[in-house]
Amino acid sequence: MANVHLHHRFSVTVACPLMIASAFVMLLPYSVSASDELAKEAVLPMGMASKAIQASLDACKKDGYRVSVSVVDRAGVLRAMGRADGAGPHTVDSSRKKAYTAASLRRSTTELAELINKVPTLQALREMNDQVLMLGGGLPIEIGGEVVGGIGVGGAPGAQLDDACAQAGLDAIGAAPKIPAAK
Repeated sequence: MANVHLHHRFSVTVACPLMIASAFVMLLPYSVSASDELAKEAVLPMGMASKAIQASLDACKKDGYRVSVSVVDRAGVLRAMGRADGAGPHTVDSSRKKAYTAASLRRSTTELAELINKVPTLQALREMNDQVLMLGGGLPIEIGGEVVGGIGVGGAPGAQLDDACAQAGLDAIGAAPKIPAAK
């Protein structure tokens, strides 16, 4: 009788892990195919965001401008921000909103501002939400043909100057140029 009891205990001990392993193996193809359906998106690494910000700050500082620079991800969420010594408090929000606008609409904010001035029916873009700012200084960050975020500069005395500083940030990380090169 003791032999039967040991044999039964042994078969239960071996059978349970085998059943669990079999169930796992049978379900494996379903979990792999579910993950294959997930969209794959490039993410702008923090190191690249910081490098772009520093290059933009340095470019503006060289020209005597005290600015703030923001980088957002493709969804417009703030990734990193830097504010030069002496930059006005308003530059923090303006740089973030310019970066958000450029990433969200996938165009430079200067281009968008010009477009809504030429096509009055597009004025509603200004009112899309309270994060949109149609003022030069925001550029989409495009790497490898994919927009992965936006960079915004606020505080230089003119949109074209904010644009130039933002472009210096794009250049530093190898992103596609978004404003014509200076002549």
